[in-house]
Amino acid sequence: MTRASDVAFSPAVKAAQARLGSRAHFERRDWPTEMTPDLAAFLAEATTAYLATASADGQPYVQHRGGPKGFLKVLDPHTIAFADYAGNRQYVTLGNLAENPRAMLFVMDYETRRRIKLWGTARLVEDDPALVEGLFPAGYRARGERALLFRVSAWDVNCSQHIPQLYPAGLVTEAVAALEGRIHSLEAENAALRARIDGVGQPGR
Repeated sequence: MTRASDVAFSPAVKAAQARLGSRAHFERRDWPTEMTPDLAAFLAEATTAYLATASADGQPYVQHRGGPKGFLKVLDPHTIAFADYAGNRQYVTLGNLAENPRAMLFVMDYETRRRIKLWGTARLVEDDPALVEGLFPAGYRARGERALLFRVSAWDVNCSQHIPQLYPAGLVTEAVAALEGRIHSLEAENAALRARIDGVGQPGR
């Protein structure tokens, strides 16, 4: 590769861009290779990511990775780490990375409709309980089996077009509870005002 974006823009991709008229746009810009403080802050707030790997013969696989805010840890400008929780015991990612370290992280924020793509290599660490414990979100009810270290080689930001805006259930529950409380308060106030009006209208009042 001569440019960071070459990790995605192969000769065939560049040929397609040239044929469809977008190559000049992408030729003028390249992708960063180090994570910035703004990106680190975004990752610290993330609760949803998708990890893509491939077998030695190129068979792709995408797996969801999620957790509470802070489950993705930025260790340095090139390294993201997180605890790998016990799951369905298929171990496809584990096997893929054993023979092909190339990987990609696709980090989503549905609330703000932002997505970040990160290319790099990944490795799983299975013999370091202290590392897994250090990456584990405090109070999270899951079992960490190993640590995943993702080495960033390039990253890019996508536009928000076509991303559905979704809100966490906890946030929606809080908003609904606040609205219900306000409704009950207004209903009580309305009932009190009606009682006063009815009282004024009675004979002898």
